[in-house]
Amino acid sequence: TSLSTASEERTAALLEEYGHVSTRFQDRGGYELDYKIDTVLQGLRISYLPRTQAVETLSGGEKARIGLATLLLRSPDLLLLDEPTNHLDFASMEWLETYLSHYSGAIIMVSHDRQFLNRAVNQIFEIDEYNHHLKRYEGNYDAYTQTKAAERAKWEEDYERQQDEVKELRKRIRETARQVGHTYRAPRDNDKYARYFFAQRVDSTVSRNVRAAEEQLKRIEANPIPRPPELIRVSSYFRTEPIQSRVVLSATDLTKCWGERCILSGVHVTVPPDARIVLIGPNGTGKTTLLKILMGLETPDKGEVQAATGARIGYLPQEPTDLDLAKTVLETYRYGHIGYEADFVAKLIGYGLFRLEDMTKRVGQLSVGQRRKLEIACLMAQGPNVLLLDEPTNYISLDVLEAFETAILAFPGPIIAISHDRWFIQRFGGKVWELVDGKLTDGS
Repeated sequence: TSLSTASEERTAALLEEYGHVSTRFQDRGGYELDYKIDTVLQGLRISYLPRTQAVETLSGGEKARIGLATLLLRSPDLLLLDEPTNHLDFASMEWLETYLSHYSGAIIMVSHDRQFLNRAVNQIFEIDEYNHHLKRYEGNYDAYTQTKAAERAKWEEDYERQQDEVKELRKRIRETARQVGHTYRAPRDNDKYARYFFAQRVDSTVSRNVRAAEEQLKRIEANPIPRPPELIRVSSYFRTEPIQSRVVLSATDLTKCWGERCILSGVHVTVPPDARIVLIGPNGTGKTTLLKILMGLETPDKGEVQAATGARIGYLPQEPTDLDLAKTVLETYRYGHIGYEADFVAKLIGYGLFRLEDMTKRVGQLSVGQRRKLEIACLMAQGPNVLLLDEPTNYISLDVLEAFETAILAFPGPIIAISHDRWFIQRFGGKVWELVDGKLTDGS
């Protein structure tokens, strides 16, 4: 209805409705929407994407960041985030930490990024894998680990103290009965009264001492302190031998283009046997493509890759997507290997990543994190002496993350790792290679 042709009553109603809509638009930040869109897209480093580009044409990382940007722009009262840092580079992570620290609503997130948890949260809720209860810890990740370690130490101490008390009570019951029996001396045959009196005194002693201990033991057994479950411990070594070569892996003049965009342009790589290299760079610059070329999973448009004789390259992809969902955990682990099933079960359990009851689970039943652990187990089984790791700490639960890092640090051969995990990079050390605009530079 046009205001110029509306009746006076209709005009008043339209103006009132416009006022309500305008107020709602303003309250929801409509006038600042364009500015917010630009801010969020720049913060997540996806402002380079054309606004009209179809989402299905984007990479997995770009789709994830678009989804996160869309959620942030809605500014809900409750923000639910599942591994929000998995596809973010350093600058994007820092921007998100700042953004969330000033967010006016409540935030619940799933994350294994320890640095991010230290800076972005004030409470941590943990689902216990044994009793499936939810427990709250106040503070950030550092506070959580300290509190949890103290709780575990007290639990173990209380359990051991109670077990000692149970052993002592059982010992007292046995020894009391034995001592009473030894104290007993058979009276003379003609002393019937003494025999009766002594027997009554023995019964009374047994009743007092043994029953008291038995009652105390029953009280403990009725409400025992459960045994602390065994902690999952990743075997902190790879079974392999170092390569006797001055250069383990090399590449010359690598070039790779997708359409008109060249993500690698004349890249040269030299990897010595003691190399510890972190490969960094903005998202979409070709880091994963470079690792795949070195692994032989991608073919460069130009250039060549050479590996030393005896090099066995182990590759951990960024996403656990190459597993057969119909196979069991054990079938996946032993695929391509010859040996007895019992030996494979023992080895797989020995890695500390799975338990016996997990062996017959289908891969399709596993969570993303469990599939990641299965990939790690398969990697260890290959006995590689060269490691190419693409975001190795992604999806790994905190209970095994630091142990797996220890396994990586103890690896005797060269390692190239793509990572945006600041905690991991600090522990890993070594050289830093940066890939920007198709060029690889040593940023150490």
